[in-house]
Amino acid sequence: MRSTVLVIIALIILCPGLRAQTAPDAADLTKLLNDFLAGASKNDAAMHERFWADDLIYTGAVGRRISKADILDDLRKSPTLSRRTTTTTYTAEEIRIQQYGNTAIVAFRLVSTVEGRGNPEITKYFNTGTFLKRNGKWQAAAWQATRIPRPDEAARREVAAAEAELHRAVLASDIESLERILDESFIWTHSNGEQHARQSLIDDLKTGRLKFSKLETNNVTMSVSGDTAIVRGISPRQRSAIPGQSGPGDAAPFTSFYTLMLVNKGAGWRAVALHTSR
Repeated sequence: MRSTVLVIIALIILCPGLRAQTAPDAADLTKLLNDFLAGASKNDAAMHERFWADDLIYTGAVGRRISKADILDDLRKSPTLSRRTTTTTYTAEEIRIQQYGNTAIVAFRLVSTVEGRGNPEITKYFNTGTFLKRNGKWQAAAWQATRIPRPDEAARREVAAAEAELHRAVLASDIESLERILDESFIWTHSNGEQHARQSLIDDLKTGRLKFSKLETNNVTMSVSGDTAIVRGISPRQRSAIPGQSGPGDAAPFTSFYTLMLVNKGAGWRAVALHTSR
């Protein structure tokens, strides 16, 4: 047994290819990473173009595998900073770099901080990038992101804030907030069987076909499991009759029982389904 261990040690010493070389370009790679994260916080397309290799393979935390072209396309479709009601800042912690000639592995913990909803929402990921140095320039050719589970209490606080913001936005007909909170797949099912998809709800609130004069919540309970949350509660509410509109109005407040489902795909909690019944 002892002789076997000695043989392994000798192989490691005599075969430098088995060991990570020192990282002479660590300072350049660290600066490139930090510059990229600062640019990504501002949706800087030029920084994305510089950072990612044309043959990039990127596997995201939600299991989506994309290319550099997909990233740039998503960037073009995202809202401009002036239209955002929240800001997201990206920073790196515990950066580790292993270099093998013109190839380097950069592993770090990414911290995403979303502000603009009261308490900041912080999400952390383990990220590993494979960088290649071509024509004297480092670029990321492969990327893997894994989201670190949130502590239960932090997740519950975030869910509570998202649920409260959703009801506030519906009461105030706050379209910008609703566009951020509601997932593209959102469906609201009412007690009479009527359904509001995301866009139809936004349109009805924007035009005044639907308007609430009262919308409160109490007896709220929640269950959070990973990236999925279910919130239940009781809601005294009243819809307004809008002059010149055909929208519904209620003569008196009524009580509604509701069940709200939210998911977190890595960019904050989003409402995907709401069911209300009297």
